[in-house]
Amino acid sequence: MCGICGFTGQIEQRENTIKQMTEVITHRGPDSEGFYTDNYISMGFRRLSIIDLEEGHQPIYNEDKTLVLTFNGEIYNYKELRKELTELGHTFSTESDSEVLLHAFEQWDEEMFEHLRGMFAFAIYNKETKALFLARDFFGIKPLHYTMIGDNFCYASEIKSILEHPEFKKEFNEKALDHYLSFQYCPQPMTFFKGVYCLLPGHFMWYRDGVVETQRYFEAKFKPDPEMTEDEAVDKIEAVFENSVNAHKIADVEVGCFLSSGVDSSYVSTYFKDQKTFTVGFDFGERYNEISWAENLSKELGVEHHTKLISSEEFWAAVPKVQYHMDQPLADPSCIALYFVAKLASEYVKVVLSGEGADELFGGYTCYNEPRVFNLYQKIVPYCIRRAICAVCKKLPDVKGRDYLIRATHPLEKRFIGNAYMYDQKQKKALLKDSSLATDPTRLVRRHYMRARRYDDVTKMQYLDINMWMVGDILLKADRMSMANSLELRVPFLDKEVFKVASTIPTDLRVNKYNTKYAMRQAALRHLPQATAEKEKLGFPVPTRVWLRDEHYYSIVKDLFTSPTAQKFFNTDILIDYLDEHFIEKEDNSRKIWTIYVFLVWYQIYFGAVEADELEDYQPKETDPADSPFDDGEEVASNSPQQSEVDEDSDDTTSGETKVFRPVDEETAQKLSEEVESEEVEMEEIYSGSPKTAKSVKIDEEQEAEAEDVTKVKPSFKPTLENHNDFFESLKDKLKDFDNFDEE
Repeated sequence: MCGICGFTGQIEQRENTIKQMTEVITHRGPDSEGFYTDNYISMGFRRLSIIDLEEGHQPIYNEDKTLVLTFNGEIYNYKELRKELTELGHTFSTESDSEVLLHAFEQWDEEMFEHLRGMFAFAIYNKETKALFLARDFFGIKPLHYTMIGDNFCYASEIKSILEHPEFKKEFNEKALDHYLSFQYCPQPMTFFKGVYCLLPGHFMWYRDGVVETQRYFEAKFKPDPEMTEDEAVDKIEAVFENSVNAHKIADVEVGCFLSSGVDSSYVSTYFKDQKTFTVGFDFGERYNEISWAENLSKELGVEHHTKLISSEEFWAAVPKVQYHMDQPLADPSCIALYFVAKLASEYVKVVLSGEGADELFGGYTCYNEPRVFNLYQKIVPYCIRRAICAVCKKLPDVKGRDYLIRATHPLEKRFIGNAYMYDQKQKKALLKDSSLATDPTRLVRRHYMRARRYDDVTKMQYLDINMWMVGDILLKADRMSMANSLELRVPFLDKEVFKVASTIPTDLRVNKYNTKYAMRQAALRHLPQATAEKEKLGFPVPTRVWLRDEHYYSIVKDLFTSPTAQKFFNTDILIDYLDEHFIEKEDNSRKIWTIYVFLVWYQIYFGAVEADELEDYQPKETDPADSPFDDGEEVASNSPQQSEVDEDSDDTTSGETKVFRPVDEETAQKLSEEVESEEVEMEEIYSGSPKTAKSVKIDEEQEAEAEDVTKVKPSFKPTLENHNDFFESLKDKLKDFDNFDEE
């Protein structure tokens, strides 16, 4: 695992600049550094030695030294490719996968990706043509950023490296803040820095003659096989996953494994007998501490298990350092827990395997149950009536069933933007000082829904999450938190051979009334205890809700919410209202509060006065603990984290709140299709970042989207505020009259 960077053009102190750009990402590769410079380009490299420890240094060259490679990642089938390329006449001077990658490009050019199996982000420079070729792996496991600086091109594994270029003008991107407030991350290719972009997963890029050209070489398309039986699905999953894990364990150093109580990492760990596993937790009971589960499983599997209990003080003190390493704010609190488990693992091994990607490929998130659960209600109740019921429900107390009817009002495309949904457009307009920045987040996901329009709703959700949530949250934090600790993290579920199998699994073997990730769990059950294989999805639970009801942490957050930085972007009275409502347990606003808090901490690091070397000691200034929302002398129960009661029904991890919007009607469906096609072209042009017109590449489009078919059934009941409990029971009784009624 490594870090790469580079830029074209001549500038003063060019050698010092490339060295500084490389040095700032030393954590990605502390073992060695390497450089290539000519009159056109400067390339830098940091190495974390995993394969061919003695000879695999970079930059690396082909036989006649006309091609120069810097590479971040691993090619898991490099031995097979090396043999094939040798038979085709290529000669090798090392045993590294990096050299195999370079010769694969030399042999197959843009067609090289159909031969590769691995995770990667790399740059190949042709010294004769002055062309630069960059690429990112199939699912976006490894990062790659780029920008134009005047007429010159600059790229790097991490944005902080680009910021070291003396001619780069660092500017805050307000549009990214708008999207971040809805998604809890900045959707790629956009970043929080104006003019800096991410190369999207499954894409390659040419930079030549001052023009950026991008093209997509891979798309995660689902093709379920309706004839596949459960036994066939389970057999295929088991076989391909075992093959993937064994491929991902290839290394010249020891490989370990992250282990939680969930089925994903537990399944991976079954292939680690006599090796090491790692778990962290919080001292807040079983919901926030998976250590005991992991320890028991480790004993059954016969692995050496290492654990760490994260204290509240450690967690909060790590927030600034974590956000520095993230480059951009990420409001997923599990990224901090991931930082600690990576730090723990780095004390013992250089490589770990983890379970990321299983939920997206095999249908593991709890929210994937919604289409099945909502289907009957949406079929029998006309849309206009559902809207009326929704309006009533929004005024009801927080009773069981209320949120179900709110979320079930609208079709999927207008209620689901991904696993996290923090602020809708109306809330953003009220919250932001510049309300004109607030946009409808469904516009950003619409292009993905258009591409997935022939899929069923569960598969649409998976497709959307693979292209947005997984890239913008799951894989971003996995890369940054492992690399912050000079640890290589590998994800055997996100293997193109595994996806070939996952894409063919019928929907009802992915998500059904028995469980999510059903077929994959059945495969895991052949290797794991039943309790582990069937355990409910928890994510990486973090007790932010509890902390924010403690006066100490309330004070820390309140101080930042009333700071000049907060006042620059937000109407701070609304922030304080969110904070106070949560403190007195009127509403659970923890995720909304955390989203803003993380952004403000990040902004102070990258656009404020906090330097990177000060992060160990940095902590936002606290207000007086006496300055609480209880000035009227109201008696309040203790809110210390150890004593606060945790709501076991509330999801503080990954499911997110789902909002609702007006559906697309039949008359505008054609117009919508045309708009999205136009937006795809616009997105590619924005994405290029080139001052010249970039080549816009489009993947085959299918027929226009179909409008929702609303059944015209008039229900014989009417909801009222006075008898809301009777209303829910009445609705339940009505639904029971229909076949296939599901108690959920």
